[in-house]
Amino acid sequence: MTLPDIPAYQPHLSPNIPQVINNKDFQEFRSMLEQIDKVLVEGKIEEEFVGLSLEHKYHELTQLTKEQESETAEPKDGSSVKRKRRWMNRLQKMARKALRCNIARKLVGGSFREFSDRLADSALLQWFCLIDHLAVIKPPTKSTVDRFDKIVPDSIIQQVTDKATIKAMQPGISSKDQPLGLVQPITLDQAFIDTSCIKANIHFPVDWVLLRDVVIRLVGMIVVIRKHGLVHRMPSPKSFLQEINKLCLEMTNTRRKENAKKERKRILRLMKDVVKTVNGHAERYRDLLTANWSQTDLSEKEKDHLLRRLNKVLELLPQAVVQAHERIIGERQVNNKDKILSLHETEIHVIVRGKSGAEVEYGNTWVLVEQQDGIIIYSKLIEDQAKADCHLLQPALEQIAKTFGTYPGEIGGDRGFDSDEVRIFLSGEKIYNGICPRDPKMLKERVKEERFCQSQKRRSQTEGRIGIVKNRFLDGKLRSKGFLHRQLGVAWAILAHNLWVLSRLSIAQQKELDLAAAV
Repeated sequence: MTLPDIPAYQPHLSPNIPQVINNKDFQEFRSMLEQIDKVLVEGKIEEEFVGLSLEHKYHELTQLTKEQESETAEPKDGSSVKRKRRWMNRLQKMARKALRCNIARKLVGGSFREFSDRLADSALLQWFCLIDHLAVIKPPTKSTVDRFDKIVPDSIIQQVTDKATIKAMQPGISSKDQPLGLVQPITLDQAFIDTSCIKANIHFPVDWVLLRDVVIRLVGMIVVIRKHGLVHRMPSPKSFLQEINKLCLEMTNTRRKENAKKERKRILRLMKDVVKTVNGHAERYRDLLTANWSQTDLSEKEKDHLLRRLNKVLELLPQAVVQAHERIIGERQVNNKDKILSLHETEIHVIVRGKSGAEVEYGNTWVLVEQQDGIIIYSKLIEDQAKADCHLLQPALEQIAKTFGTYPGEIGGDRGFDSDEVRIFLSGEKIYNGICPRDPKMLKERVKEERFCQSQKRRSQTEGRIGIVKNRFLDGKLRSKGFLHRQLGVAWAILAHNLWVLSRLSIAQQKELDLAAAV
């Protein structure tokens, strides 16, 4: 089974966008979307995304067993090829809508539901997202927008982002010859690196609250199993929720008592008893579902999904109990690497950065490198506990060289990226070292260099770039659950951000050109 040629895309007929006057912000937003549309179409960024999406989906659908392949043998009349083309045509339309909806959602912000509502009410967004049909407008629902967000893995989004950056670097005699319509293409003369924390969407990690989460999760799954016909003798599941919530309220109020420490230990012992009882019931219901699944109305996939969730909580429960015991009853510290910060997000870490208002953060370390115009040329969300910043610089630069064929001419960063190994590496690759040294004597000598001072002054703006991405394109905190989905959210944010910067850069360059021509 081979993938046939991608059929030509036939745009639909669409009405004109209503003209809006006396609103400068809307006019700027419209100009930006029109410029992004031009970049997507004329720069063939959209075509690149569609091609990669079709390959990815086709690869998924062709992972069949030998039996299934024999059952779906292609008839000789060529009807199979026609079916493939129809399938590809539908998928192509969906991929284009998904790309544009994800970009627009990152630009305007908000949840899936809020974006779906705004899309149904905005003629401009309907045009950009290719749903402005003449007869009936059918905006995607919140669930469809959610599926659009997960249509491809983050690696494909990263490839499309890199392709757009590469095309923005290509020279042209004029803006008409430049692939993305830039008067002056971007360069890699300067680059600036920094790290930040992408916070996970969790509540503050409190040990005894974690035990409450365990009880709520296990009781919830027990209730689901009972609803589907499997019952084992036990008290009312709601009674355990009432008991654990009551103990949590008592734990909260211990700080007002004289013997607060003793009371906290007493209440935690009672909470451990509740957790132990619920754990026993959950294990019995797990075994009951495994042995008597055929007696329920659950499908096999639903049964497997429920058992995976149940086993995950049961595996984490002993560690959560030990953690609470060690910290509250034993009054002993627990290493960060051994802590459970969330029952639902096990890939997050304690990140101590000493920032004002964020001494300690809970999430994943994010490394980014931007070039002098603000285009992010490297982005990585680290799943494991990140190493020191100085160990993150060389892999980032090597990946940039692999992607774009050359190292940046200059790299700037704060003192956390400075080390002997980094200085040797930059000297060997003939990259100007604009990183702030740790040694005060060395810093005193380097501030005499004008280029170094300019690099450090520009490097401070990377903090603002991080704020733009996190607060505008990630809405301050990712709502996505699971590391893979957070990684996907960051990839969409980087693509939308780079298209936003390219559109603003193109508009600004064209204005300067028009102004010079007028003079």
